[in-house]
Amino acid sequence: MKALKDILPLIQQYNDLGLHDVIGHDNFNAIAITHHSTVIEGSTLTETETRLLIEEGITPKGKPLEHSLMARDHYAALQFCLTAADAKTQVTEKFIRQINSLVMKNTGSVYNTPLGAIDGTKGEYRKGNVSAGGRYFPGYDKVPGLMEKFVGELQRNMASVSSIDEQLQISFSAHYNLVSIHPFYDGNGRTSRLLMNYIQQRFDLPLAIVYQEDKADYINALNTSREKESIEPFTEFMISQYTKFLKEQIREYQYKDVRIQNKGLSGFLLW
Repeated sequence: MKALKDILPLIQQYNDLGLHDVIGHDNFNAIAITHHSTVIEGSTLTETETRLLIEEGITPKGKPLEHSLMARDHYAALQFCLTAADAKTQVTEKFIRQINSLVMKNTGSVYNTPLGAIDGTKGEYRKGNVSAGGRYFPGYDKVPGLMEKFVGELQRNMASVSSIDEQLQISFSAHYNLVSIHPFYDGNGRTSRLLMNYIQQRFDLPLAIVYQEDKADYINALNTSREKESIEPFTEFMISQYTKFLKEQIREYQYKDVRIQNKGLSGFLLW
């Protein structure tokens, strides 16, 4: 498996270019994260449609309203996570439930169970067993204990971590562990990816994207890690996604910089 430390030169190059300081870059990245995360969950909006929806309030024609609501909610949840990370807000069960409630604010359902009604817009833990792709997640009765353990371990790890590769590993493992517990009826994938982004922002790292075109590989990595009871396949996948993101951002910035320089030089020669 390619070591996390192999990403460090790319992160350094990304930082040296000062991409965080480029006007509009962070919002551009946030919209891209929203687009890819919601498409993975079934949205049919294009990235341009997502951008116009977020920036100009233009709802795309001919697309289900639910998909626009999903994108709006995800973007709001991402902003909540980034603001909380900048404020050094501690990860608690309440915090994770808040993320999920924002993700499902306008598309969540009420689930009637023998143990009572569960409102999917309130970040409430499920009270029923669930499966996806033929795989079952932990029983609902185990969710509270698993979440308490998960949050406790995450708090301890975040408090003791020091190196960048360890910080990235914590963000990837938090993503994997939360989605594997599957504490909510819906929005588990989006909530888990947002928690990953929160941790990356907390450590001042570039924010990872799970690309919608790599959805099949994403699901395979999750399933393989569960089958092998090892996080390595999932970590390897996330390293590839992170590498892809950093290289694309660096390449795009350098390409635009060259175009600007060439345009300026051409203008000077013509004058």
